[in-house]
Amino acid sequence: MTDGNAAWTYMVEAPHGEFALFVGQIENELGRDVPFEVWVNGAEQPRGIGAVAKTLSMDMRANDKAWLKLKLDALAKTQDDDSFELPLPPTANANWFPAWSRHWPMSCVTAAKSSARWKVRKPPVIDCMFSRDEPKTGTDGTLSWTVDVVNPASGEEFVLGLEEITLPDGVTRPYSVWLSGHYPRALDGLTRLLSLDMRVLDPAWIGMKLRKLLNYAEPLGDFMARVPGSNKQQNWPSTVAYIARLIMHRYAMLRILDENGYPTREMGILEVPEQKSGGVKVMQGSLCGECGNYTVIRKDGCDFCSACGAVGSCG
Repeated sequence: MTDGNAAWTYMVEAPHGEFALFVGQIENELGRDVPFEVWVNGAEQPRGIGAVAKTLSMDMRANDKAWLKLKLDALAKTQDDDSFELPLPPTANANWFPAWSRHWPMSCVTAAKSSARWKVRKPPVIDCMFSRDEPKTGTDGTLSWTVDVVNPASGEEFVLGLEEITLPDGVTRPYSVWLSGHYPRALDGLTRLLSLDMRVLDPAWIGMKLRKLLNYAEPLGDFMARVPGSNKQQNWPSTVAYIARLIMHRYAMLRILDENGYPTREMGILEVPEQKSGGVKVMQGSLCGECGNYTVIRKDGCDFCSACGAVGSCG
């Protein structure tokens, strides 16, 4: 937007420092102000909270109020050791934020969530989840995939874990991500958000979220590490970027996404933004026997696949 856009600004005063929270907004076709992004600024902001803001901004642009509320409520459950009071809009009444971790003020994430939710006024994504709540295991447990992450530049050393479930169609999918060890506690908020993204039926959604985090950089936070699935090493801009790449690699191992984070099979639930000029728009439908996508629609009296162009029965 060459003319810029309006934004609401909140100053967050936490025990470990102060930072600013911004909620940007644009005017929709009905002339109403709609929030479309959130970001933080300040040298004292908790490490990792910028990644939370980045993925939450994508949720704002989904134009799904129920989905965004689900994400914000998930952040509200993230806690830290250093509780503090924060006056919240619109009444400026002080709210007490609870505590949990010793190292990073995760309460700041919760405070940011509360400020952002007040501005949100705007149900397709939430209806596409194969499980709204995190599935609970039985006594036999569940499958999981874990990998060690070490960032010498920041002194972080922890385990990244994905819990997985086999769906009725026989496909194994990750449904939850967690961290254990020494890491910025603001990343607990990020894993809560990504866990919800994982449970969206169309893997194009989680693929989009992970690709957006691949270039997330932190000052003095870049480090060398192995490329997942290879013996080569490369420089990664941050711990968050490496986490995103590792998760993407696991999806590739399961043949759900490719190594670049794009779905191996278009389901048609989410519209693909990159449409070539003159190309056929992919639409949600029934299963195609030719390409295996759920993109068969009724066109001119015949079954037509909007992904591969196959024509089925007519009548």
